[in-house]
Amino acid sequence: MPAVKEVSFTVGAGEIHAICGHNGAGKSTVVKMLSGQLAPDAGRILIDGSDVELRSRQVAQQHGVALVDQELSVVPALTVLENMGLGDIRAPFVRRRKAAVEQCRRVLDEIGLERVRPDQLVSSLSIGERQLVEIAKALSQQARVVILDEPTATLSDVESERVFAAVRRVAARGCSVLFVSHRLAEVLELCDRVTVLRDGATVTTSPTADLTVDELIVLMLGEAPRRLEAARRADPDRAHALSIEGLSVPGRLADFSLTAPAGRIYALAGQLGSGASDVLRAVAGLHSQATGSVRLRDEDVPFRDAVGVGRAGIAFVSNDRKTEGLFLDKTIATNLVATRLPRLGRGGLLSPRRERQESRSLASLAGLPAARLGEPVLALSGGNQQKAFVGRCLGRDDVFALLLDEPTRGVDIGGRAAIHHLLREAADAGLVVVFASTELEELLELGDVIVTMHDGRVVGRYDDEVDGAVLMRDMTKGDAA
Repeated sequence: MPAVKEVSFTVGAGEIHAICGHNGAGKSTVVKMLSGQLAPDAGRILIDGSDVELRSRQVAQQHGVALVDQELSVVPALTVLENMGLGDIRAPFVRRRKAAVEQCRRVLDEIGLERVRPDQLVSSLSIGERQLVEIAKALSQQARVVILDEPTATLSDVESERVFAAVRRVAARGCSVLFVSHRLAEVLELCDRVTVLRDGATVTTSPTADLTVDELIVLMLGEAPRRLEAARRADPDRAHALSIEGLSVPGRLADFSLTAPAGRIYALAGQLGSGASDVLRAVAGLHSQATGSVRLRDEDVPFRDAVGVGRAGIAFVSNDRKTEGLFLDKTIATNLVATRLPRLGRGGLLSPRRERQESRSLASLAGLPAARLGEPVLALSGGNQQKAFVGRCLGRDDVFALLLDEPTRGVDIGGRAAIHHLLREAADAGLVVVFASTELEELLELGDVIVTMHDGRVVGRYDDEVDGAVLMRDMTKGDAA
């Protein structure tokens, strides 16, 4: 099935044009095709009326297309000036420093960074200022089309306003701006028109002045998926609950509390920057500035210490299995047993026999082919890699709570169903299971209790019947139903 099909829209010079759609609608694929990261199988891309083939990021840049990705690409250890020159194919081999500084100063002034010096280290800038440097970098490449992919997802309201002001200045100079965001209120505030995608196709293109947030949600979802009353698991075990009180992370999360007993699956529903991921990362010991209290099985958890969190019986599955989860160059077997090595040997020496037995047992539990245990985990599909990551946490008598951030990111529908089955079995076996997701279908399918979040705060909680439109409204507007 194609990721996108028959997507069509135009962006005028000086226009700020939004692309909206629920996760999986095709937004990222469209952005990759327009920025030269993917080649379309059919259709045409025209710039100033001429057909172009954007075969790479460099070719796209030659045609005046610049992408400001949601993942910041600035290098903190370099100066603003040095960052501005990174990746610029027009930059001469030998640059005249005086001219480069003057150009950098002009662009910084244009987007509202008058107080930032070209020789200032990016590490000294706030996240919002770094995002503006990314935009300045795109403008310094003489871009005619600037694509902004979730530019305010992790910014405060004040920082977002600075980005909005910069975007308006960019459009005022005649650039076409393509703005991708899940924050629907800011789409209607900032953009001239919006194209809505659903299931890889264009639903409509409309002036933003003609829409409300609720109308935009309906266009994005069509018939909103609906969850019936959550299955009532028999007597959820509150003696084995995970209790979180007043959890806060400066600038990211405020006063989050939740009691999650074993036997039910708790879902944290929120878009990028909502605080849902921060809850899990803070409990897992990955936010050193977190405050509050965490208890598991009526014992305090030292949640500012990742090692102590593990010893307390909490396992964490990150949303980035490649850099925070798996050892990609190691075998599947090694990855499965990586967190339980002390029990597989004596005197610091690993027993190959015990390792084989344990890895085969875990492969069976996770639904992985035992015949492939000797292969690098990188050789597996995305779904099977994720099963290896989740499977590593299962079948352990020293794990009582399982935290998962986007448990099926990058996984096909078959792998998704298998992972959901694993998590349901884990909950039924008496584990506390809490996951964060941006995917409506996943939230409705898997969550017995759904807690919605927006801008670092809880918006609503749904133990019973709820539909996707309500969840989407909470996640994008921050308004409780």
